[in-house]
Amino acid sequence: MNSYTLDRKEIAALAGLAPFNRDSGTMRGKRAIWGGRAEVRSLLYMVALVASRSNNTIKKFYEKLVQAGKPKKVALTACMRKILTILNAMVRDNQPWNPQGKQHA
Repeated sequence: MNSYTLDRKEIAALAGLAPFNRDSGTMRGKRAIWGGRAEVRSLLYMVALVASRSNNTIKKFYEKLVQAGKPKKVALTACMRKILTILNAMVRDNQPWNPQGKQHA
């Protein structure tokens, strides 16, 4: 991998969407997103919030996670990562958004 490409885990960490543990004492198992670019994370939050209501691809993904019992904020964070992965693939492949075709993620 050259210095100009990032995989989905690296780009999630760069945007502050990678889950990090803060295990200490009896507090174990909870993960939180932090670090990275706070401005990008804030922007992706608003994009995911709107997309989870109006974009069919993201809306179905969000609803599936909530139906599976995930908390709504966790599902929204997963949408943020999915949007970031889709955007990264679109840039990599030099392709526009295609809601009818196979998605990049």
